[in-house]
Amino acid sequence: MNDIRDRLAKLNPRQQEAVKYIDGPCLVLAGAGSGKTSVITTKIAYLVRECGMSARRIAAVTFTNKAAREMKERVSQLLPGREGHGLTVSTFHTLGLNIIRAELKTLGLRPGFSLFDPEDAKVLLRDLMNKDAQVDADQINQVQSTISSWKNDLILPGHALSHAANEDEAYAARLYEHYVRHLKAYNAVDFDDLIMLPATLFERHPEVLAKWRKRIHYMLVDEYQDTNSSQYQLVRMLMAERQTFTVVGDDDQSIYAWRGARPENLVQLGEDFPRLNVIKLEQNYRSTAVILRAANTLIANNPHVYEKTLWSDKGLGESIRVVVNRNEEAEAERVASEILTRRIKESAKWKDFAVLYRGNFQARLLELKLQHYQVPYKLSGGTSFFSRNEIKDAMAYLRLLINPADDNAFLRIVNVPRREIGPTTLEKLANYASERRISLFSACSELGLAQVLNERAVDRLGRFNHFLEGIRRRMDQGDAIAAIRAMFGEMDYESWLYQNASAPIIAEKRMANVHILIDQLEKSMHRDEEEGDEGSEETDDVEAAISRLVLRDILDQQAQEDDTDKVQLLTLHASKGLEFPHVYVMGLEEELLPHRNSIESGTIEEERRLAYVGITRARQTLTLTLARQRKTYGEMMECAPSRFLDELPPEDLEWEGRADKEDPDKKRERGQSAINGLRSLLG
Repeated sequence: MNDIRDRLAKLNPRQQEAVKYIDGPCLVLAGAGSGKTSVITTKIAYLVRECGMSARRIAAVTFTNKAAREMKERVSQLLPGREGHGLTVSTFHTLGLNIIRAELKTLGLRPGFSLFDPEDAKVLLRDLMNKDAQVDADQINQVQSTISSWKNDLILPGHALSHAANEDEAYAARLYEHYVRHLKAYNAVDFDDLIMLPATLFERHPEVLAKWRKRIHYMLVDEYQDTNSSQYQLVRMLMAERQTFTVVGDDDQSIYAWRGARPENLVQLGEDFPRLNVIKLEQNYRSTAVILRAANTLIANNPHVYEKTLWSDKGLGESIRVVVNRNEEAEAERVASEILTRRIKESAKWKDFAVLYRGNFQARLLELKLQHYQVPYKLSGGTSFFSRNEIKDAMAYLRLLINPADDNAFLRIVNVPRREIGPTTLEKLANYASERRISLFSACSELGLAQVLNERAVDRLGRFNHFLEGIRRRMDQGDAIAAIRAMFGEMDYESWLYQNASAPIIAEKRMANVHILIDQLEKSMHRDEEEGDEGSEETDDVEAAISRLVLRDILDQQAQEDDTDKVQLLTLHASKGLEFPHVYVMGLEEELLPHRNSIESGTIEEERRLAYVGITRARQTLTLTLARQRKTYGEMMECAPSRFLDELPPEDLEWEGRADKEDPDKKRERGQSAINGLRSLLG
């Protein structure tokens, strides 16, 4: 269906208005399940098809690769072939990366710059702080978080000290200067720089900003309520002249303040763009009237800049069940056994059920119960194999062996295991390599290095270079896998793991992971041989196999979004953007939802939005569970029901396990229903 007019005709009046309004700044206030992605994708097609705008002049940005991929796929169906050629649909960070790549010279970066992921950045900070990774993990994380916040707020190193609220922040501010200097010497940027550098570049260089304003004529921003200060400034500067943009957001679903998101950017938008046209999408295509009434009543307790009320034509639907359990084990047992019986009774699929919770620890008991009942489940948010530190180390060694010019890989492992090569040595090495226009690895073996470094530093770097060059020669001469296995043995990587692990069993598992990686590499190479790739050298095979491993990591991450028939277990934060026929939200207790930290810091509003997100994931049925007692730090504690339960419409709730609120007839009916369900299971 490529006809844009047919597509428009299928939208409701408010959605059509949001698509057709193109003459000025537009805020689409899109409630949960109100079809915002359809509005964004249709609007892109409308701009190209009906308004004659070139696709290459349009940029649509969102926050996750998954959302960007989904948006791109939907737009390509509406604008097939050359019509959609040159369109930018990406995450904020990818847009920032593209700007940086185009403006390297002005930013003082060289081609082939490295991108430090948060783990790489943490290693650099740890070295600059001269701290032990295990003992001082909390302090390193705190410094990293503080620097990240400053970058998100566009606070430069020279100004950070004046923003420091205490001695810890003053220490972080001093480190911030060293950290940025080292990144520059390494020709590297970190994740936060992908937004900060373009934003500060546009502020300082009006001619560069003018060039990008000519390039982007219309901008669409998804999940606008999740923007931080630097992301908003980037959008504001790009669009200030033309004022032709559409941002789509919902202040009621802003749940990422801990990541720097500022729902107040909705207010800021109206102040910066007085002509802002606000269009509300209030028709929900997901949930029953009862579920929406509960969501509306709950969120009405938060202050709002723009009022909206979700409604649905999906019928009244079933009451919301509130199940009070004796303790957390009884709660997990109840949820697991009920999913088992309801699946049969309602002829549902396993994937129709989702269990949401405030913290990952709540899933542990539930997993055991589901395993006991042999219920297949998928736990979201697990650690990817390739994101483990030992695998990142091993992959960095492999990358450096096949590409000695990979500076990022070099920086990751030059001191793993520790070779007493400090950050000052590396900064001088990086400056030397930059002047000579060679890689860091190549610079290690140059005679001229003795001009800038002392004898001991030159010797250590030379030994590292000599060691890896020896491994590379052995790979060229014969059995590449044997050479790689020997490398990990000769540098005694296993002892390094034992020195840095909190327990021997953890070091053992980490070394086993490295062996699994090498085994996978070997299997991958054997597949090459079986496919008859006769002309290639074995090192080429290794290169191809390593590239495939990197690709496999990407595919593994995509596979986390698979559609297999399993019960979905995920945190409330991770559930945003998803929907399920039957939803259970566990742990509706004070100090859990709302969380104790939010009660103490007075940030209940965000916790209420989190509960709102959980409620609005449900399409047909919603069950809220809580425990009277819960074990905390090994001690059984009494739990108070969440204040959010008192904020739901009482006439729409059906209580179980609480005598003062329970209907005795319904209790008997449920008991009989449970017996019948078990009979059908056994029969």
